Amino acid sequence: YVDLVKRLTDLEYLATIPAPGDQCAQWSSYDRQSRYDADSGKYVGWDANGDGDGIIRKEDGKLVFAEMQGPGCIWRIWSAAPKEGHVRIYLDGASEPAVDLPFVGYFDHKNAPFTRSAIVHTVSMGWNNYTPIPYQKSCKVVADPGWGAYYHFGYETFPKGTRVPIFKRELAPAELAALDAANATLRQCGFGTGPKPAGEKLVSKMVKAPAGKTVAVASLKGPRAITGLRVKLDLLRSPTDLDALRELALQIKWDGETAPSVWAPLGDFFGTAAGANHYSSLPLGVGNDGWWYCNWYMPFSREARVELVNDGKAPRSVNFEVATAPLSQPIGQLGRFHAKWHRDAFLPREPERGIDWPMLKTEGAGRFVGVMLHVWNPRGGWWGEGDEKFFVDGEKFPSTFGTGSEDYFGYAWCCPKP
Repeated sequence: YVDLVKRLTDLEYLATIPAPGDQCAQWSSYDRQSRYDADSGKYVGWDANGDGDGIIRKEDGKLVFAEMQGPGCIWRIWSAAPKEGHVRIYLDGASEPAVDLPFVGYFDHKNAPFTRSAIVHTVSMGWNNYTPIPYQKSCKVVADPGWGAYYHFGYETFPKGTRVPIFKRELAPAELAALDAANATLRQCGFGTGPKPAGEKLVSKMVKAPAGKTVAVASLKGPRAITGLRVKLDLLRSPTDLDALRELALQIKWDGETAPSVWAPLGDFFGTAAGANHYSSLPLGVGNDGWWYCNWYMPFSREARVELVNDGKAPRSVNFEVATAPLSQPIGQLGRFHAKWHRDAFLPREPERGIDWPMLKTEGAGRFVGVMLHVWNPRGGWWGEGDEKFFVDGEKFPSTFGTGSEDYFGYAWCCPKP
């Protein structure tokens, strides 16, 4: 269990290539009118929006929310309106639930071990619980009437033969300490969060980019990994900063690539648009001190080229800090970090899927680690209700199907509060 808890904050682990059979998916309360009709090859009811009370089935007066085969782990539980009706989690076919609480009790900090403020938190009317709940053989989630409305259970299925503990609420001292450590890390986000890697080196450079030019930031020799990236630039006040942060772009090429694996406007890469907005998270943040940071772990074999693109009409100067460290595992076990920015590059061809706005289409073994979404909404009003959908390895129906744009990001009810 300690190993699983450490994965909550281990950005290096995300760079490992997943083993065959390792896959993430989600059960949610999405509207079951949305389905794929195999006979016609059409998507039916794809814009159905009654997604607050969808379930798998009713069973002995109970509502079945989720059922999975192990070995696996629930990584995220979310709701927009948890109430007093009990939600029970049964593991490995046991007749007694490993967790039996009012649904709100998963989130209200009153029930151990769901009491840590960064792992379990309510933000902008969204209720979130990231406490790992592992199981070896199976997992089944069942609810009583009166449980509330809207749910997500995000989980990972590990390759066959993986050994994991069966979750219990009464954790051992070492397991509680691991949760405390993860919680502390998530509460103290910033550049270089966590212990400094052995052999880490820092390259600092003021980069001057003439208008319409691409300039080198750093040429790094491997095998190593970029463990941190920071920038600081002098910006005019909003709204003038909006254009500058789209005209400047960051690109990174790995191991002799001619086309970059990383290409994004500078602001969007660091998770801020439109303009500069202060925030902090584990992988990324915009500090009050003017420095923007990135903690993604980016391994490379032979070389890495970091470049700044200036598509604007004025010269720009940007301070860069790039931290690298030796690899702690063989390069063959590690992927290459990718980040791409687009507006409408992958719109679906099927007319009945016109509601979908694809964020990413990619091939090969890897891990999706996150998305930054900037919505330009000139008409005002609520912009959301799009459900996140992940089609993995040729699925016709997505193994992750959510309940609304804001729900995917952990808040709810189109709440306007940051």
